[in-house]
Amino acid sequence: MNNINIYKFIKDWVPPEASIAFADKNQYLDYQSGIHDIRIRPGQPIPSGSISERVFQQRSRIESLVNESVFGIPYYGIGYPIEEDNGFIGALTVILPPLYALNSKTPTYSFITGKHEEIWNPIPIDQIAYIESNQKKTWLYTKNGQYSTIQTLRVLEQRLPSSFLRIHRSYIVNISFIQQLYRDVSSNLLIKLKIPDSPELTVSQTYVQTVRRILEF
Repeated sequence: MNNINIYKFIKDWVPPEASIAFADKNQYLDYQSGIHDIRIRPGQPIPSGSISERVFQQRSRIESLVNESVFGIPYYGIGYPIEEDNGFIGALTVILPPLYALNSKTPTYSFITGKHEEIWNPIPIDQIAYIESNQKKTWLYTKNGQYSTIQTLRVLEQRLPSSFLRIHRSYIVNISFIQQLYRDVSSNLLIKLKIPDSPELTVSQTYVQTVRRILEF
């Protein structure tokens, strides 16, 4: 898709504060600066922690506040995967001032309703240790048992608070339930949780750098 066509398509609905970046998997291809300019240069590699990186990792719409550690200037980013008939080709990011995060219309969850046997239970977010996608179902795990939910991991990730961390295409973990992180004999990064009989969760290579950056180790 021609970058000029992309910008013509979105120029009517982005505010003048917005800058717009277009990237392929390895670098930024184009950048149109607005009032909130984070000074991206075409040809610049995509940094760890950026919205563009997360769009490529998850191949989905990403909306999040990004602190100054990534570009030296904080921003609120909304990233979109760009696809053509032959597949996924790029990431388009709308870059806004950080205060836009306060006006986001998508509230974070305070609870998720899960089903156990034939009973539905609203489960407070802080009681959920981790969430798993398995066999086309989404499962919530707590100290008191497991529950199924109609929500997908993709939807949940957009609305969970920052205390939750995506570590794998199949797992989202509540950071407060992490007991240990360590390497196995094959150098895979594993997570042990604070709930009895919980399995070790593997951090996939796609998410290792993000996990290390967020947990600062």
